Amino acid sequence: QVNLVESGGDSVQAGGSLTLSCSADYSVSSLCMGWFRQPPGGQREAIAYISLRGEKTYAESMKGRFTISRVAADNTLILQINSLKPEDTAMYYCAADHPSSRDWCPRGGPSDYWGQGTQVTVSS
Repeated sequence: QVNLVESGGDSVQAGGSLTLSCSADYSVSSLCMGWFRQPPGGQREAIAYISLRGEKTYAESMKGRFTISRVAADNTLILQINSLKPEDTAMYYCAADHPSSRDWCPRGGPSDYWGQGTQVTVSS
């Protein structure tokens, strides 16, 4: 079992930036982990994920303004969002896969464990 807790969501003006954090009770360097979001009334979509060996994969539509990283010492996964737009309004979720010997993420990213989410609201 891997427990994930997101934080950092806020209500911000368009053009601003946010840093979201996901705290894990497992070594983040030993997991495939990623960020997803679900807008109001919409479907959950992948933003980015990172493999054990540090390989980062971004959804095509998320390239440029989103940066995923991890802080191994704090067992924390980070998502930096720049130039926020109203369409970025969503619940943002952290996810992880089962600890595994494989050093790559499956297509589409991790899906075994999920946090409760953190809300990001962007006003114009």
